[in-house]
Amino acid sequence: MHTISGTTRVFGIFGRPVAHSLSPAMHNAAFKALGVDAVYVAFPVTDLAQAVAGLRGLNIGGASVTIPFKEEIIPLLDELSPVAAAIGAVNTVVNREGRLFGDNTDWLGAVAALEEKTPLEGAQVLILGAGGAARAIAFGVKEGGGSFTVTDVDQARARALARDCGGQALVPANLPRCPAQILINATPVGMEPDVDGIPLDAALLERFPFVMDIVYRPLDTRLLREAKARGSLTIDGLAMLIHQAAAQFELFTGWSAPRDVMARAAYAGLAG
Repeated sequence: MHTISGTTRVFGIFGRPVAHSLSPAMHNAAFKALGVDAVYVAFPVTDLAQAVAGLRGLNIGGASVTIPFKEEIIPLLDELSPVAAAIGAVNTVVNREGRLFGDNTDWLGAVAALEEKTPLEGAQVLILGAGGAARAIAFGVKEGGGSFTVTDVDQARARALARDCGGQALVPANLPRCPAQILINATPVGMEPDVDGIPLDAALLERFPFVMDIVYRPLDTRLLREAKARGSLTIDGLAMLIHQAAAQFELFTGWSAPRDVMARAAYAGLAG
């Protein structure tokens, strides 16, 4: 067991809900493997402004940021990386001697997860959802040489994402005419407890050779099961989660992340 002392640095995750998060398991396993005197905990945030003030007041080393705060947190920070500013969403906050620096590693996780299965260069991608994770994925697709179309029930939000990240917005009724080869679900549809949820008509899945879901609880979502049944290659949400967490760990500590250790911890946490 790691002994927590007066010198132990504290990190955590801000979100609502966060009880299901695998981030504590991954980061604490990495701290232990490298002998870093630090601990990572889940913070179920009810007031984001007060939580961010707590980062400063308690000298917490940094925080991961998840649903629903990735965009809302931006005006509460002192500085953004150029990438986070371009994406318009933050999933990582680092406390640099009282100044809070916002960054984004979601896009790195998305690109790494996708390119393990298929190159992005020249690919056409359809993104379901227009929240903070979708913004990071859209940025990553463009960085990887692909193009994207985004759709959301909130069409204003979809149009804003398309404008900001250089893609196209599509009304849901026109999904059958989208020419994309890769489909990515960046919504929480299908996440526990809504395990029977699916973010689009399953009959459309035969149009997509590759289907990715960023939901990881359950790991085998209904979307992925339906896609596999129609012959698609699938990418589960744990791949993106592990890659983005490793990049986050490096921002927090300056150490190279033990990716294999973090991956084992994530799968063990999911099984538990």
